[in-house]
Amino acid sequence: MTVTGIKEFDKSRVEIEIDDTYTFILYKGEVRTYGIKENQELSEDNYRKIMEEVLPKRAKMRAMNLLKNRSYTAFQLREKLQKGGYPGCIIKEALDYVTGFGYVNDERYAADYIEYHKEMKSRNRIYMDLIKRGISKEIFESTWLDIVGEDKKELEKEQIISWMRKKHFAAQTADFKEKQKMAAFLYRKGFETESIRNALSLDITII
Repeated sequence: MTVTGIKEFDKSRVEIEIDDTYTFILYKGEVRTYGIKENQELSEDNYRKIMEEVLPKRAKMRAMNLLKNRSYTAFQLREKLQKGGYPGCIIKEALDYVTGFGYVNDERYAADYIEYHKEMKSRNRIYMDLIKRGISKEIFESTWLDIVGEDKKELEKEQIISWMRKKHFAAQTADFKEKQKMAAFLYRKGFETESIRNALSLDITII
């Protein structure tokens, strides 16, 4: 295999291209250690060491360090490792490693997110937030049902009333323009039109 390109990735690392294909990123010191030079052959032994020892260990450590500070979905962690230039097979190995120890669990992530936000965010908004984080529709639906149950309309009603109180909005005294403004605000929050219409007709006391 021939090293066909060595490109600067940042101040301390470079991209290594083998046989005209992007392959991996190494620290500059490692490039010297493994005798990697442009337009020269990379030995099978050194390639194996890099792909089976150096990069997997580094990717696992990177994943663990990220997880020390906050929770990630598998999708989010994969994105982080991709930005670090790790090859796909190395990313999979790192994800399998942290998942195997229970450090990444999409069901638990979804449950924690729903539990924390269910009082103020609409179901639709929570759903969109979790989809962007890589949570599947199936995981969301199952987790939502476990935590919230089937009484979606009652929850949305309580959430909307809470927002109306925060905004000091009194449905019984508001004029048409004020109701339109509040309806638009609630719609942007992800609440369904029927829930908004019903809430705006309620006689709610503002505390």
